[in-house]
Amino acid sequence: MSKLKVSILQFPGTNCEYDTVYAFKKLECDTEILWHKENLEIDCDLLVIPGGFSYGDYLRCGAIAKYSPIMRSVAKYADNGGKVLGICNGFQVLTEAGLLPGALKRNDNLHFISRIQHLKVISTNNAFLNRCKEDEILNIPIAHHDGNYFVDENTLSDMYSNNQILLKYCDSEGNPMVVNGSIDQIAGVCNRDKNVFGLMPHPERAMESILGSSDGTKMLEGFLSQ
Repeated sequence: MSKLKVSILQFPGTNCEYDTVYAFKKLECDTEILWHKENLEIDCDLLVIPGGFSYGDYLRCGAIAKYSPIMRSVAKYADNGGKVLGICNGFQVLTEAGLLPGALKRNDNLHFISRIQHLKVISTNNAFLNRCKEDEILNIPIAHHDGNYFVDENTLSDMYSNNQILLKYCDSEGNPMVVNGSIDQIAGVCNRDKNVFGLMPHPERAMESILGSSDGTKMLEGFLSQ
C-alpha cells in the first residue's frame, strides 16, 4: 500500500510545522512543507494547517493568513473533497477563510492557556476520529490565547444534527469542563461534508507516552484508514 502524502502549510509565524512533520513521519507518511506564497495545485492525501502565530496574530488570529495566495488553492482543494486538518492557529485560519463554521475568540479569562487537557470524543463518523470511540477520553496538549469557539444557535443546532461537533473539553471523568469559554465546551469541529476538520488541541504533540501522552497517535491514524 502506498504511503499517505501529507502537505503542511507554512506561514510567517507558523511554529508547529516541524512537530507536524515529525508526527506524520512517525506514522510512516510522506510529508512536504508548502510555503504560503505558492499558488499551486495541491496534490496530497491530507493537507494540514499547523499551529503557531501566522502573521503574528495581527488583527485577529488567522485574519491575514486567509489572504495568502495558497489559501485559494486550499479552498479549491477542499471544494473538490480534499481532506484538510487545521490545528490551533490552523483552526483559526479555516474559520476566518469560511471553510469551517464559527469563530475563535479571546479566551474568556484573557490568559494564554498551556497544559495537557482531557477531551471527550463526541463523533467518530468521520475520517479524523474513526479510530476512536464515542465518549472516549483523550489527553491532548492545548496552547492558545484565542480558543474560545463561538457559533450562532441555529448553526450550532445544525452542526449537532449533522455530527459536526467532534471534541469537547472535559475532566478526567468525562464531565464538561470550562477551559476557555467555548460554547458547549467545544474543542473541535468539521464542515458539513466532513472533509475539513479543525481543533484547538495539538495531537501532533501527543505522539510519545514519555512526553505525557500518545493519544494524538490514535487521532491522526484515522486518516491512514481512509
